[in-house]
Amino acid sequence: MDDLLEQKSMKKLVRVGGVPEHFNLAWHLAYENGLFSKEGIDIQWQDVPGGTGAMCKALRDGDLDIAITLTEGIVADIMAGNPSRIIQFYVNSPLRWGIYTGINSGITSLDQIKGKKYAISRFRSGSHLMAFVNARSLGQTINPETDFVLVGNMDGARKALAAHEADVFMWEKYMTKPLVDRGEFRFLGECKTPWPCFAVVASNKLIEEDPLLLKKVLGVVNESCYSLKFREKEATQMVAWRYQLKLADAKQWFSELEYSYTEEIDEIQMISILNELKSLNIIDRIPSLEEVCYGPNLQVNLDNIY
Repeated sequence: MDDLLEQKSMKKLVRVGGVPEHFNLAWHLAYENGLFSKEGIDIQWQDVPGGTGAMCKALRDGDLDIAITLTEGIVADIMAGNPSRIIQFYVNSPLRWGIYTGINSGITSLDQIKGKKYAISRFRSGSHLMAFVNARSLGQTINPETDFVLVGNMDGARKALAAHEADVFMWEKYMTKPLVDRGEFRFLGECKTPWPCFAVVASNKLIEEDPLLLKKVLGVVNESCYSLKFREKEATQMVAWRYQLKLADAKQWFSELEYSYTEEIDEIQMISILNELKSLNIIDRIPSLEEVCYGPNLQVNLDNIY
């Protein structure tokens, strides 16, 4: 027992946060299979149901060393002073945001959500910023002063829609589908992110104090993602069981999933993302790449130039 305690104390602690959703299965499997432990890393995972906005706060407060956040949310928060950097993309495929209303709201189509109130978890969260993306795609506008209702998380959104305190809510499509199947939410449509949806973000403190530890963490996670993607049948069964999804929905989600697998951040792609965020007024200027990304991981992909 003493030997086990000594071995644990010799490992380097890394506090990691992410949403309690299927995207992060690769992290959990790496931990459960002892892959971090083999590299001398003691991962302390924290489920963050409040999403990217809550993770941004935890990074700011020093409660997390690494977070798996939505790309748009972390870029906006870094530019607002969050002492962190994107160290790689985690999921390259877009996030499919479902657009929902309460079953008794009387709203039956996207045409009817113009001027309605959006439930959002936090400001600069995905549910907040994607509302602007969705409004632009529909040719609608949102008043940032009056059209948002803070609800904290999914449970808060369910209460707000049921009480008619908010009219519309956007969240990841597959994790929200059980609420549609049970007749609590009405599905109105979907809106895809026009960029890789999830990024791995590290605090500047961790980057500066132990970049080698950071590299080891990324190596383990990327290997776990690679392994998971090539175990499709087993993976979809695990997703369905662990996250209470129908097997058909888990299979459909998994078929659309594209993990990143690499620490390299494509500079041309990142510039395109920043320009898109600026066009949506999610950010008010185009920052230097080093302002939002970990510099040594930036790479020019010539395929994106020619």
